[in-house]
Amino acid sequence: MEIITSGKLTKVKSRHEPGVSKQTGFTSPATHYLEPTIDLNQELVVNRDATFFVRIDGNAFKEYNILDRDVLIIDRSLSRNFDDLALIIQEGEFKIQRIPFGFSEEGEFIVWGIITYIIHSAR
Repeated sequence: MEIITSGKLTKVKSRHEPGVSKQTGFTSPATHYLEPTIDLNQELVVNRDATFFVRIDGNAFKEYNILDRDVLIIDRSLSRNFDDLALIIQEGEFKIQRIPFGFSEEGEFIVWGIITYIIHSAR
């Protein structure tokens, strides 16, 4: 037996490979259904079990830029810090107030929760 050539074997270059079908023509007008929706709970809520949504009726809290039909996102698990905007209970009624410096729970009102977001109505 006689060896004519020697060396490393190479891959065949002219090998046939089946292709993957590619989309042709116009795009489907229904492709926006494939996009995921924005989940406000996922975007704005940190602690789901301690978060509440409250709709405001009237313009009584205009000084805090909270208007009629706005929605407040309130987290009851957050710690109270100076100047946080909070939903409080004072004399048996819910009110909105900034937490004053040196606030303690034994004062004249109870902090129900801290307002984390104000969603304004566009109408």
